[in-house]
Amino acid sequence: MKQKPETRNSTLILAGDIGGTKTLLALADPITGASLFERRYASRDYGNFSDLLRIFLNEAGDGKKVDRTCLAVAGPVEANRSNITYLPWLIDGATLEEAFDIGRVQVHNDFAAAAQGIATLAPQDLVELQTGTPVETAARVVIGAGTGLGVAGLIRQGDDWRTVPGEGGHIGFAPADEEQLALWRFLTLHHGRVTAERVLSGAGLVDVYRFLVAESGAGDTPDPLQTDEPAASIGGLANHQPQSLSARAVTLFARIYGAYAGDMALLFMARGGVYLAGGIAPKILPLLANGSFMTAFRAKAEHARLMPDFPVRVVVNEGLGLQGALHLADKG
Repeated sequence: MKQKPETRNSTLILAGDIGGTKTLLALADPITGASLFERRYASRDYGNFSDLLRIFLNEAGDGKKVDRTCLAVAGPVEANRSNITYLPWLIDGATLEEAFDIGRVQVHNDFAAAAQGIATLAPQDLVELQTGTPVETAARVVIGAGTGLGVAGLIRQGDDWRTVPGEGGHIGFAPADEEQLALWRFLTLHHGRVTAERVLSGAGLVDVYRFLVAESGAGDTPDPLQTDEPAASIGGLANHQPQSLSARAVTLFARIYGAYAGDMALLFMARGGVYLAGGIAPKILPLLANGSFMTAFRAKAEHARLMPDFPVRVVVNEGLGLQGALHLADKG
């Protein structure tokens, strides 16, 4: 954990990565971009973002002048404000500027920030699933399953990278075989419209497991659904018990994730790289790397010949969104 920044006259950058599960906040040096003070909070422990921000600034202590702020938020952004998708929080840049002495406040989609954070990653922050044939100037795409499913593209623009944000997690789920079609029917019965995020998220992994329990008539012992964090429990059982129903659930999840990632690779023609961020991929890395993910990624019929050329990497640095927010604040 970073120490409190020393009291000094120079101004600081405030950056945040705000999601449905966790919120990361940091104060950074505006010249070097180095983080000087960081905190992680459980988002659901707070009724609104202002209360959490006030606690963070109090913990940072007096004497630190914030010149500008950038917040990466898990939700669509319009007019510098956003309703967080899985929290009852409204993040409004203008309101925060008035309430706190934190300079100009920029609000960005979290995966737009994650995309900008790609350039800050070190080799040890990445695990390669497919080397591909990288083209440095080609588009990149960042995809992340976690509390939700985020997507953003990066397009080369001169010497810089322009982010293409969106809500690609909310496109419709496209079943690829009979088992996935049965899953779609199961999810439709319980939820109505089935989006990619309905499957490729923590709650989605739990629903995939529930579907397999309903199909087979029995689940794992101990029952991961009876734990405080069922998605994490399913992932843990899958990693350690390859014959478990949890392992079947994660393998099915990985196939669907691979097919979706392949679709996004084609959408952006992301020869610069496909980056899997979010909280889930690092936790199920052994099952992502066992072949089912990449087999589904490459299964693109007439375009199957293109798929081995896309570099595919898992981001294992959970600070990607925060680093991206710092980068955007520095640019702003």
